[in-house]
This record gives sequence, structure tokens and C-alpha cells, in this order.
Amino acid sequence: MGKKRIVTTGTKETEGKESSVKTVSKKKLEVGILFVQSTYNNTKVMLADTKGNAVLWSSSGSLGFKGAKKGTPFAAAKVGELLADKAALLGMKEVAVIINGVGSGRESAVRGFTSKGINITSIKDVTPVPHNGPKPPKPRRV
Repeated sequence: MGKKRIVTTGTKETEGKESSVKTVSKKKLEVGILFVQSTYNNTKVMLADTKGNAVLWSSSGSLGFKGAKKGTPFAAAKVGELLADKAALLGMKEVAVIINGVGSGRESAVRGFTSKGINITSIKDVTPVPHNGPKPPKPRRV
């Protein structure tokens, strides 16, 4: 007398993971620029065309890492690998890398990206460095 049960085949988890890589624009790019911004708390990676227009991006937080795990080299490597898979679908063959920030995911994001077979033409570090810094505090008067 109860409701009839409907059995569904296929899991929704695998469908979601496949679609994240397959849903890429029809535009074909062979050369691009990879921007890696690595802070102590997160790592963001963006792939742009040669003019600097953003095509793909991802970050440690968008992959599901939370809290202190977002700033780890492992999370940065996973972001690099995901973006490399998407870039391979676009036909990407070589990239120039621009790194910004002082986080621990700087190098591992680039290593994860190159593990998928995309060549790197140049690596440039544009992290801002102070020449003199702030004025030191005055001596304490007691």
C-alpha cells in the first residue's frame, strides 16, 4: 500500500566530477599565461590568453579544501593538475608562468601543471618586495 520505489542507475558524484573538466569553452588556445597567486592561506591559479584575458581559473578553496589545508603544497598541486586537464582540452601546448606571493604552494602548483605535459617557456616572479620598509617604533620612555 506504500509508495513504489524507483531505482536509479549511475551515481551523481562521478557525473559532477567529469563535468567540471569537460565543460570548457570551444575556444582553442595553444599559448597562454599561467598566473599563480600563493598566500599563506590559499593558492589561486588563473590561465589567461596572451593578451591577459582570463580563460580558466581555480583555487584551493574551490576544490573543497578548508581552513589551514588550503595553503598546503598538496592543495596547490591539485589545483595545478585540474587546470592542466582543462587547458589540455583547449589545446594548450606552452605557457609562461607568473608567480606572485610568498605561500608554500608556489612551486607545487607549477609542478602539478607541468605533470600533464604542457611546456613552460618562462617563469617570472612578481612578488612585491619592500625596499626600505616601515619606520621602526620610537624607543620606549620609562
